[in-house]
Amino acid sequence: MSTPVWLNGRLLDATDAHIAPNDRGFLLSDGLFETIRVANGQAPHLARHLARLEEGCTILRLPTPDTTLLTQAVSDLLHATGLSDGSLRLTVTRGTGPRGLVPPVTPQPTVLIQATASALAVPAPVRLGLGRYRRDGGSPLARVKSLACLSSIMSRMEAVAAGLDDALLLGMTGAVAEASAANVLFLQEGRLQTPPIHDGALPGTSRARLLEGGFCTEGRLLPQDLKTVTGAWLVNALSLTAVSDIDNYELPLHPERERRLREFLFSV
Repeated sequence: MSTPVWLNGRLLDATDAHIAPNDRGFLLSDGLFETIRVANGQAPHLARHLARLEEGCTILRLPTPDTTLLTQAVSDLLHATGLSDGSLRLTVTRGTGPRGLVPPVTPQPTVLIQATASALAVPAPVRLGLGRYRRDGGSPLARVKSLACLSSIMSRMEAVAAGLDDALLLGMTGAVAEASAANVLFLQEGRLQTPPIHDGALPGTSRARLLEGGFCTEGRLLPQDLKTVTGAWLVNALSLTAVSDIDNYELPLHPERERRLREFLFSV
């Protein structure tokens, strides 16, 4: 038997879970998703993810799945899988529709939740380069964790092909926005900063927690100022990763600061 999933209100064996061939998420990337950390059998920041999902659905004019239903679905799936540590992937699409771009007047969203086991480990430091794809922080879609990930996919592929681990994407403003699947933290003159949303950064949940907790502030980083950076990390809901090199400019590591960040982010 394969791992259970939750699909449209039902717990199913993954082999019995089927998405319709005319689902707009499959055909047009018409939808969004959340990646949710699981620790000790719980999803400690689920409410943040559901709030961002609701905001994204509003931007996409997509019916928002009931929060109470999703909360119960997460609980049911965690119980069914026995997942202790790992992550959940919550995907919402606009559901099925006719051929073409215009959706049905009353869409019936497809909602899928999948569970993956993984231990929380400290990733090795990564080497980055500047990618050639840009984020448009002026677009409402920049706030959506969209299924349309081609710029991130291509950025990561091209970085790996160049012997790097990941890429930094710039915004349309010309400033650093984020990495392919994480927000960026950078240390400059002793201050920890993260790019603002209008420079193209996705409003990540861990990013928001660090800002609220006073661990960092928003600040613009232009490519020509990268050599003024004295430390950097990539952060998302699942991990905090030190950066050792950006475009062949070596960065020092800061184990004590990283320990404090990691403790704040992942102790609960």
